Order: sequence, then structure tokens, then C-alpha cells
Amino acid sequence: MSTHRISRIRQLNDMLRSLPVPPFGELVITRGVAGLDQDDLAVVLDKVCRFGDFTPDNDSHGEHDFGAFEHLGVKDFWKIDYYDLQKQYHSPDPADPAVTCRVLTVMRADEY
Repeated sequence: MSTHRISRIRQLNDMLRSLPVPPFGELVITRGVAGLDQDDLAVVLDKVCRFGDFTPDNDSHGEHDFGAFEHLGVKDFWKIDYYDLQKQYHSPDPADPAVTCRVLTVMRADEY
């Protein structure tokens, strides 16, 4: 994949994480995250927004599409998936927002 395409995907993913999610995609939170009180949920979402600890180990393609952190002693993950606009198949081109629905999922590691 070209450096330009990877940069564009990374830019779109960072925009999605910046919240509010629409119009850049959708947000899904799992039951464990949804069960947090409002203050802790806000902290978790803020950590997703501000995540910047990208390394070759957790971002091997340079797309900023996955992260992990701890909150209240619990490991949390976030990931971004690329779907077609009907959310039935993988996007034909994750670098093109006109044909891609990005979905940001935030979950506890034990829910993976």
C-alpha cells in the first residue's frame, strides 16, 4: 500500500477517534464499557481520543486502528474496522470515506 494511502487512512482514523464520532463513522461500546458510570465512561472515551502510544508492535501498518490502555486496573481495547456503506463487507477502499463506514469499537480486553 502506498505511503499516501496509509497516511490518508491514519488521518481518517484519527478523525474518527477525535469524537464526536459522526460524521466520521460509528461508535460501538461493549456491555462492560457501557456498564461504567458516566464519569468513568468519559475517562475511557477520552483515553481513546488521546491515545498516541503507537508502536510497530500495536500499529504495524501505520493506520492508527488499534490501541490498548488500562483504566481502574482493567485493560481496555479500541479498534477501528472498515466496512462498505451497507456494513455487510469489508470496505473496498479504506482510504476513501465515500465508500467506507468506519466503526470504532471500545471494549474491555476480557470481552474480546
